[in-house]
Amino acid sequence: MKRRHLLAAFGAVGSTWPLAVVAQQRQVPMVGVLVTDVQGSEKFWQIFQAAMRSLGYVDGETIKFAYPPDQRIGRLPELAAELVRQNVDVIVAWFTPAATAAQQATRDVPIVMTTGDPVATKLVDSLARPGGNVTGISGLAPELAEKCVELVREVLPSSRRAVALINARDTSSKPILDRILSGAKAVGLSVDPIMIDNAGGLEVAFANMIKAPPDAIIAQPSLPTTIITELALKYRLPAFSPFRPFADAGGLLSYWLDEAAVYSRMAVFVDKVLKGAKPADLPVEQPTKFELVINMKTAKALGVIMPPMLLARADEVIE
Repeated sequence: MKRRHLLAAFGAVGSTWPLAVVAQQRQVPMVGVLVTDVQGSEKFWQIFQAAMRSLGYVDGETIKFAYPPDQRIGRLPELAAELVRQNVDVIVAWFTPAATAAQQATRDVPIVMTTGDPVATKLVDSLARPGGNVTGISGLAPELAEKCVELVREVLPSSRRAVALINARDTSSKPILDRILSGAKAVGLSVDPIMIDNAGGLEVAFANMIKAPPDAIIAQPSLPTTIITELALKYRLPAFSPFRPFADAGGLLSYWLDEAAVYSRMAVFVDKVLKGAKPADLPVEQPTKFELVINMKTAKALGVIMPPMLLARADEVIE
């Protein structure tokens, strides 16, 4: 197993992040970037930077980015506080743990986020009127997690029980689990939640669940994707997630937002803030396009026969 992925999601505070940029006498705006260190953060960073360039921002000339390394969940509060001390002009937060850490660090510095449910996690008062220093895009993770329950039933029509792997250290866990449970009730599926809150939690969870194997697994996006997909393949368990990198890493199926569209819109929000707009006046947007990705390599390895109509609906099939 790749222990570094476990540490990335649940590790303790490591070495101190040195001040890379001096805030005083800065001639160009500085954007702090805070992410949750799981698979997919690199793609976010690439798309976001490209979108900023398309808006006319040149790194090192018309804008500076403060992107601290080693952004494990355990370090996010420390890193967010450091960005505030550097006097950044705006903080960009990818995933709920990063947005929550940023909001806890400051109520003054504007924060542009993409999170699961910013209302339920109290990042904003409402989508239409955020009311504070946070705005951006709702990732609709609870709704997409509920959609994954429907897909479990569609892919495995005889399934009776699933396990939901939930990140106990992510404030979006409750709304996600609530929607999973309500979706499961609607389709007649029993769901057992397993809360993961330490470095060895996933391996222990799989070792225990295999004693009475579930028909499927639904994994929360902020958990370490690669470790889950490796364990799911090892124990021959179909695994679903509302997170595109999950299918890329070997999960059976993912259903998630269009990353390129959402991350590019985050750059538009940052541009508006840098030009004087206040987050409280910028309604939180919701994605309108979603992607169904099926990993047929995994399906064949598990002996899962994908319904032809579902394959026809898929945005991508990984062969």
